[in-house]
Amino acid sequence: MDNHKRSIAKSLTWRTFCFMLTVTIIFVYTKDIKQALGVGAGIDLTKLFLYYAHERIWNKVRFGRHKAGDYQI
Repeated sequence: MDNHKRSIAKSLTWRTFCFMLTVTIIFVYTKDIKQALGVGAGIDLTKLFLYYAHERIWNKVRFGRHKAGDYQI
């Protein structure tokens, strides 16, 4: 199970990548960097918190996990 700091780090690195991608796509479409940064920031801040919540929920789901001692080396 990941701890909270790891989930936060994963959320931040993933959202940074997605932010750059979103800003690039919006900039290519609008040719307005200010608008691209504004929209990208709004979208990605929202998604950052949603991803963190999603990650924490999945830590509680047992699907696909091995129990301790449930595998052999």
